[in-house]
Amino acid sequence: MLYIIGLGLNEKSLTQEGMDALKKCKRIYLENYTVDFPYTVHQLKEVLGEKIIEASREKVENLSLVDEAAKLNVALLVYGSPLTATTHITLIEECRASKIKHKLIYNASIFDAVAETGLQLYKFGKVASMPAWKKSYEPTSFMKIVQQNMSQEAHSLVLVDIGLDFADALKQLKVAALEYKIPLDKLVVCQSMGTKNQKILYRSIEELEGFDGVKKPYCLILPSKMHFVEREVLKGFEGK
Repeated sequence: MLYIIGLGLNEKSLTQEGMDALKKCKRIYLENYTVDFPYTVHQLKEVLGEKIIEASREKVENLSLVDEAAKLNVALLVYGSPLTATTHITLIEECRASKIKHKLIYNASIFDAVAETGLQLYKFGKVASMPAWKKSYEPTSFMKIVQQNMSQEAHSLVLVDIGLDFADALKQLKVAALEYKIPLDKLVVCQSMGTKNQKILYRSIEELEGFDGVKKPYCLILPSKMHFVEREVLKGFEGK
């Protein structure tokens, strides 16, 4: 049987249901390539008291976990909630096709946590992902999603690629916004949500450029038209 288990947002947020499932598993894998964890694998092992095998992208995407689950109970631990990445849907579909038992165990994710900004979840549009630029690869297409959201007066959540420093993310954002003719007013920055290092900032991009206190993991929100309640809540994060 294959268990795909959400870890939630900090090292102690695994649910009781998740803990019970792990006790049944012979192998426990940790997906380690989609997020900058706000804690170390060692800290997670201390909490779970289990032997954890770090799983690469290749390990997860080649579907060998499904083959293992045909013979024994296997768990895949995923930061946040288990279905925030399309790869996991593929795992589930492969289990169904192979008639292998599987179970999803949900948890909190960044999609829940951003509501603490005061921005209403039902007013968010499509999620955009900002990749880390390389010398020969500087895509700006993520900003097209923001443009579409703005045209519908929807807020934009921008997930930042693993390993991308905050200063570089702002530079990429400015270049992409200029290309798509999107004015950058105040941005929301959400850092390490659900942990002791949680931080929410609401500042202009000029203020953020002079701020070096943002740690990974973090995401960006470009607000669109706001309800007065949203605006009032966000004011509480100005200058923090």
